[in-house]
Amino acid sequence: MLATALALTAAPGATADSAPADPSLPSSPVTVTADSLPTVQVDGVVWQQAVIGDTVYAVGHFGTARPAGAAAGTQTTPRKNILAFSLTTGKLITSFTASLNAQALAVAVSPDHKRLYVGGDFTKANGQAVRKVVALDPATGAVIPGWAPPMSGSVRAIVATPDTVFMGGTFTAVGSTSRLRLAAVRASDGGVLDWKPAAGGGRVNALVLAPDRSKLVVGGAFSTLNGSGDPGFGLGAVDVVGGKTLPTPANKVVRNAGTYAAITSLSSDGTSWYGTAFILIDSGGTGNLEGSFAANWSDLAIKWIDDCSGDSYSTFASSTAVYKAGHSHDCGKIGGFPESKPRAWHRALAYSKAATGILTRPNSRLPSFTGQPMPTVLVWFPDMDTGTATGQNQGPWTVTGNDKYVVMGGEFRNVNLRGQQGLARFAVSSMAPNKEGPRSSAASTNPVLSSPSAGAINISWQANWDRDNSRLTYRLYRDGTLISTRTVSSRFWYRPTVQHLDSVPPGSTHGYKVVVSDAFGNAKSSTTVSLRAK
Repeated sequence: MLATALALTAAPGATADSAPADPSLPSSPVTVTADSLPTVQVDGVVWQQAVIGDTVYAVGHFGTARPAGAAAGTQTTPRKNILAFSLTTGKLITSFTASLNAQALAVAVSPDHKRLYVGGDFTKANGQAVRKVVALDPATGAVIPGWAPPMSGSVRAIVATPDTVFMGGTFTAVGSTSRLRLAAVRASDGGVLDWKPAAGGGRVNALVLAPDRSKLVVGGAFSTLNGSGDPGFGLGAVDVVGGKTLPTPANKVVRNAGTYAAITSLSSDGTSWYGTAFILIDSGGTGNLEGSFAANWSDLAIKWIDDCSGDSYSTFASSTAVYKAGHSHDCGKIGGFPESKPRAWHRALAYSKAATGILTRPNSRLPSFTGQPMPTVLVWFPDMDTGTATGQNQGPWTVTGNDKYVVMGGEFRNVNLRGQQGLARFAVSSMAPNKEGPRSSAASTNPVLSSPSAGAINISWQANWDRDNSRLTYRLYRDGTLISTRTVSSRFWYRPTVQHLDSVPPGSTHGYKVVVSDAFGNAKSSTTVSLRAK
């Protein structure tokens, strides 16, 4: 018997997924699985999340929560714009009962985990008058007395140290003290501090603190920071003592600001910091990035650029991978999926933490990042649909987690084609059901037979694909007997043709079947197809 394999095109990069062949390679780290775990649902949108131990705090614009599997409007529990749920079970934590009278946009945890700082548009917390920001007891949701900074406008970003709470947003004053979209108050009593960098020309969306707490990176739609546009065009670092602008080489590369472009989020894993960006190109947005980026804390310079097309809203870096919420539709420039017709949006993606290549393909609609380092798009493709809560045609807006779980929040209504509104959880394989297997049942996955010569039957079929495993194993059966086993790498956009040439007695008739399985035993079987050999 003679067997050969044929791939129609060169395979994409390394095979990183929930069970990679070699997780030690920078381009193939292990990810969480794509299994959507049962999680409490909301009837609106989740804008941001924070984690303390086993508890996830979700804030946004919603009025009720309901259990996983419950249809909209059924089995509801009142939860106004904030709730807590268990990271490991996904169930609502009923002892946390905070309530806000308008949407919350930011949530942050104090270093000692004894306070939950929440910012947004609200003016009442648990019925008590507040001014766009509040400190809550993480266990009960009770308002912590004696801390009530009077913000003049929306608070969209919060970072806390033991002594200081830094805030960013649209406000222009704290009480009677002028502060242009950035302010710091005492953690002890909410009194305004002298720190007063100024973000001019647009709102602040995000803040991230360096591990040594010496500097703060600011992101948003502003066009100047302390009067400077470089750094300061949507992105820049300041010191935490006086608010002085610091050199930020990343802003020489990523430049998004104005009405139709901005930095949408910032996060950190302690070694690197990460940002996401959006730009409305057709509206004349002044920016150059729709994807995400990583930068070094050591020098604030770019580590890699994710130049996928399609806006990005949030990132979370675990110890192995970087997860992103957004609506990417073309990652071809970094070796990922190309644009499709009709267009398809991939709202939950994962990337390598390390730079694994160099961008060489220009961007046809935006300034190019050719020559910049890029990451690898990992094989993690849960399906998250478009929601209706905000009218912005989006799915997930926020992602966070730990080294075992990833949690997405937003306005999506379904995950992996099953009802799951607003919140979703994913886990590493040791804690997941691992039921996401080969996806396609199309006729193209059935064997196609031909007899090129006497005593020879050629069997060919299209490779399948899996949401969280790139390496699938194919077992070929002749008349019920296994005759070939091989493992082939594939993606939903890269599905090579696999071939096998079988030697049989001339004139004999045989039936062939292909069974494809992933690393966890999930399998699909083709139909049996027969042919008489020459």
